[in-house]
Amino acid sequence: MSRTPRVLYVTDLAYEAKGRRYCDEDIFLSSRLRAEGFEIALCHPLDAAPLMDGFDLVVVRNSGPVLNYRAEYEEFRERVLSTGARVYNQVTGRADMAGKQYLLDLTAAGYPVIPTVDRAEDLGRLPVVDEYVVKPKLGADSIGLEFVPPERLPGLAFGDVLVQPRIHFTHEVSFYFVDDAFQYALYAPDPARRWALEPYEPTEADLAFARRFIEWNTVEHGIQRVDACRTPEGELLLVELEDLNPYLSLELLSEERRDAFAGAVAAALRRAVA
Repeated sequence: MSRTPRVLYVTDLAYEAKGRRYCDEDIFLSSRLRAEGFEIALCHPLDAAPLMDGFDLVVVRNSGPVLNYRAEYEEFRERVLSTGARVYNQVTGRADMAGKQYLLDLTAAGYPVIPTVDRAEDLGRLPVVDEYVVKPKLGADSIGLEFVPPERLPGLAFGDVLVQPRIHFTHEVSFYFVDDAFQYALYAPDPARRWALEPYEPTEADLAFARRFIEWNTVEHGIQRVDACRTPEGELLLVELEDLNPYLSLELLSEERRDAFAGAVAAALRRAVA
């Protein structure tokens, strides 16, 4: 494409998330993309579907949990699929953008993921622990999540919820990818403070773990975040594969690494519209 690509940048600048300022991240990244030569227009996720036809690419960033506007998101997704519009992230991801079914699929396939079931008759497949995590299949940002003792499990309203053992872990770590290229990692050394993140230098084994899920998801164009927890035995287990609008915690990066990430995203968007 010889002319300047026109990008519709989808973000909810007013969305409030515990421990995170979505708006700062999107102000930085959109301004950097503009400096990289893109024409940028910001819009709220509710306005994306009617506006998208006038742009070469739609970039979905910090748009907030889609369960807050499920019908509008489905309309947007169907329009993308029917028109072939270019969207970053592409909307065919198999992970969080499609709900939590992937946790069941990965459990069944033997991937290193926190064991997950969604039927009462499968509860016996979970390890016996003092407490279990119950979360909605369409949940996000811990909305609807609760911890329950074993005796409450038989009375759960199965069908719309997932059940996992509550894992006692030493820390959580997140791996950030642009397309299939690793960019950086951050970790939360205090298990009680999920978003008190610090830079983390992953080992080759750590990266091999994260790449398994990137390869499984087959998202060619998009930013993905692989969230994992490390057990006391040193094993990493997948907590979440965020492939819709992962928060990037760019404010915690060094200026050099933040600039490198912005450059990687700009290059990826050029590939997406080529």
